[in-house]
Amino acid sequence: MPTILGIDLGGTKLALAVFDLAGNLLNRDIINLAGRYGTEVGLLIKTQCKVLIEQYKHEDPVSAIGISVPGIVSKLNTVWAPNIPGWEDYPLLEEMKSVAPTVPITIESDRNCYILGEMWQGNARASKNAIYLAVGTGIGAGICINGNIFQGADGIAGAIGWMGFNTSSNKEHAEKMGCLESQASGLGIARVTKQMLQENKNYNGPLRNKPLESITAYDVFAAYETNDEIARKVIEMSIDCWGLAIANLISFFDPEKIILGGGIFGPAIKFIPQIKKSAANWAQPVSFKHVTIEASLLGGDAGIYGAGFLALNKFNCK
Repeated sequence: MPTILGIDLGGTKLALAVFDLAGNLLNRDIINLAGRYGTEVGLLIKTQCKVLIEQYKHEDPVSAIGISVPGIVSKLNTVWAPNIPGWEDYPLLEEMKSVAPTVPITIESDRNCYILGEMWQGNARASKNAIYLAVGTGIGAGICINGNIFQGADGIAGAIGWMGFNTSSNKEHAEKMGCLESQASGLGIARVTKQMLQENKNYNGPLRNKPLESITAYDVFAAYETNDEIARKVIEMSIDCWGLAIANLISFFDPEKIILGGGIFGPAIKFIPQIKKSAANWAQPVSFKHVTIEASLLGGDAGIYGAGFLALNKFNCK
């Protein structure tokens, strides 16, 4: 029986999974990138892919491959992945063809794979119009309209970390990563917290006990649980940002579902009722009444399931 291979490349790890055509997970491997960059990452992908192709070649041959990458895929199937040094224009498809010359291969951005995974095996099943809002180190959205991924002219659609809210935002940081991302991503939460700590010299809560440069979003969530004043301000600001972003997505695209995922959701899942309340203040009211907002079912596996779904579609189109 044919199988499909999903590959999910992240900034720090590589995951590979073999599925049957019904979406059942047959095998999964996770490998830390361990400081690899450039062609070393490409070699790791090719090596692990070759091992799995060889393992399944007799009874359950790998018949299609889907790859999720943390960046932008060009029309020539080269990849720009900002978190992987040396991947400014990496010829991933060409490299993969050297180890799987007869197997159809599809490459897609991670945010698009997240929503495909949820629509295949997660909380967006049976939806044709759905959005995955991924909040981790950065912020992005995988947008599916009428069953098809919305790519935009250059494959950059969904880069909503650049969504602007107001002209009073910190311009220096907004120019580097976007207004929304500079305030409500993992890095943004840490940045805003550090700024508040520098401005509030009289503060003496738990966040003061850590070196300023080492504070992360997870430290802020932990401090929030102790009713820390700065943590509460930062998280409440983030809730408003996420709510406004969701409201804009609802008004623009009129989806059936919005799925919240990424590393921050995680600890921010408990705030979904508050995020919904915030979104209700700004969203197109008829669309808001019809949309469901919920957490990812697949969590950290959304990308690899999405890559598997890419492979399945490629197999079905052969």
